[in-house]
Amino acid sequence: MATATLTIDLTALTNNWRALDAMTECETAAVVKADGYGLGADRVARSLANAGARTFFVAATEEAASLRQALGPGPVINIFSGHMSGDTDMISDLHLTPMLNSIDQMLRHVEALPDHPFGIQLDTGMNRLGMEPGEWAALRELAEPQNPTLVMSHLACADEPDHPMNAHQLESFLAMTEGMSTPKSLSATGGIFLGKDYHFDMTRPGVGLYGGLPFEKAEPVAHVSIPVIQVRDVAQNESVGYGNTWIAERDSRIATVAAGYADGLIRAMGPNMNLFHGSTACPIVGRISMDMIGVDITHLGEDPHELDILTEDQTVDHLADAAGTIGYEILTSMGARYQRRYSS
Repeated sequence: MATATLTIDLTALTNNWRALDAMTECETAAVVKADGYGLGADRVARSLANAGARTFFVAATEEAASLRQALGPGPVINIFSGHMSGDTDMISDLHLTPMLNSIDQMLRHVEALPDHPFGIQLDTGMNRLGMEPGEWAALRELAEPQNPTLVMSHLACADEPDHPMNAHQLESFLAMTEGMSTPKSLSATGGIFLGKDYHFDMTRPGVGLYGGLPFEKAEPVAHVSIPVIQVRDVAQNESVGYGNTWIAERDSRIATVAAGYADGLIRAMGPNMNLFHGSTACPIVGRISMDMIGVDITHLGEDPHELDILTEDQTVDHLADAAGTIGYEILTSMGARYQRRYSS
């Protein structure tokens, strides 16, 4: 094959969900937006449902519609973006639950679907989605009698346990929901590690399910192997790749592998990253191009058929550090050209 293979370990995925679930005494949902963080929302969600997850979160109604087809009736599918104009039929027909973010969304929902479930999203300081304190105060008397299924907010700095924003948002959430009997949710993956005060009635892990930080003990879920297209001898003082950025300091054996920035392997990674043959690191040489990467395999003593870029030795967060980004971007950028395989 001339394209890379992305292998998704569904057992590791469900083990991560169970481990996060065991850290709390409340319900543990699962965030499967962005096509299950790039790993295939249908397969990911079905595996999590079989493991015991009963509530799922996605970003948009279109994602929720696809997820309903994958899961069938039963599981709750919540939509972070709420009830957007034009979504009413899908929300109604597919029994989806929007997290309403504004007065406009509330009015749209109760007028179009007066008996249909909905949740409330509150802004406790992130200034991204949700109703601000004044807006919520004006709407609360209308919203509560409609029996929302959930009231939630989202932490901005949960991956920094000592950041004062965490305590500020917790205080705001408590103030905005004081006296409410509606189930509450504040924490995604990072919030789970902040302790019981942040757990409420439901947590919503996302990246931790897929092997990313801040869940340091997460099992790796994604593995990427890239086929070698060609191997060549490069003499001392010859260059490899665009711009002559790498010059051989010795006679070298260089493999060209079939992946690049079009496959989500960000160009900036190159100088700080290896590929692996088993547990042996092989440094990238030259620039990462659109479809190909040069790799120094001189020390291997053999010409491999493929090399690994995402492994237990080099996780999504290692790749993220090499590119100056976060593991979320690595996961969700993995290219459509990858052949996807699932193991369980």
